[in-house]
Amino acid sequence: MDLIRTDIYGRELGYVLNANIDFEIGESDNINDFEIEFKRWYWDGSIQYGSRVYSPNTEYGGIVQEITTDSSANVIRAKGYTWRGMMTKKVIEPLSGQDYAVASGELNSIIKEKVEKAFPGLFYGVESSTKVNVNYQFDRYCTLYEGIRKMLKSVGYRMDIKYLQGDVGEAGYVRVQAVKINDLSEEYEFTNDNNMTFKTDDNRRGTNHLICLGKGELKDRIVIHLYVDKNGNIGQTPYYTGVDEITDVYDSSSSEYDELLKNGTEKLNKDKSVMSYDMTMTKIEGVIDIGDIVGGRDYLTGIAMTKPISRKIWTISSGKEKIEYKLEGET
Repeated sequence: MDLIRTDIYGRELGYVLNANIDFEIGESDNINDFEIEFKRWYWDGSIQYGSRVYSPNTEYGGIVQEITTDSSANVIRAKGYTWRGMMTKKVIEPLSGQDYAVASGELNSIIKEKVEKAFPGLFYGVESSTKVNVNYQFDRYCTLYEGIRKMLKSVGYRMDIKYLQGDVGEAGYVRVQAVKINDLSEEYEFTNDNNMTFKTDDNRRGTNHLICLGKGELKDRIVIHLYVDKNGNIGQTPYYTGVDEITDVYDSSSSEYDELLKNGTEKLNKDKSVMSYDMTMTKIEGVIDIGDIVGGRDYLTGIAMTKPISRKIWTISSGKEKIEYKLEGET
């Protein structure tokens, strides 16, 4: 892929050459940014604050908002948020007098209204219809990105974000639309023999019975027993017994019942058994994007995962290009 640079008005100036490139996009708010690193003797000053950089017809792109120099390393770096990252810097607010912001209608029409209002002249929705209608309540003061992402996910859709070039001498724009999530876990199962690195920690030493102690003295203390079942759900019904039961105590002597239940549940969620994983894949064929579902397996241990792609990382370093797809998190 090639990276194009523009002036501050979005008009193309040419390709970015002789640079190390690092674009990271994903579902977490704090990773959607990019960095372009030049040796000082390759810096021509054409990239400025406000310049757009992008690979056409892909999501890899953004606006330069930071330029740093390091004379000891002889490098200049241009940095900024990706298009997805820019959406994490806008907030969906409820109307005055309302508890929550809500949206009703067809998916693409909602996206179009939201993104064109947030980024006039740069982001555009589409006129085509998914024929899927929602009545959706956003989380209070969520980011534009998180709000749209959760709304789409609730009906099996995801965002498709691409930068489309304009006519000669004219600026392009960012197109955002809803597309169905592809479940490719049966079609694509990646292994360590198939362009995948697979790191897991199947930890079954976590607490599954938490005794929560609240206000009161001795026999008069508030006591709540919380339990984890085989699916990781937390409730007040015992599940594990004998050697499989792992018990701990949570002491919160100032807590009334409701507060004790809430805080105890949060603690048990942190302390219960989890499987953490990190899968990195390269050379994926076909159209697969963030939110689509793939599978991974370590045949030696038998550990298998079916999860959505959560991150994509495009790098060019010393002339070598690489795209990584990451699935990571906990179950």
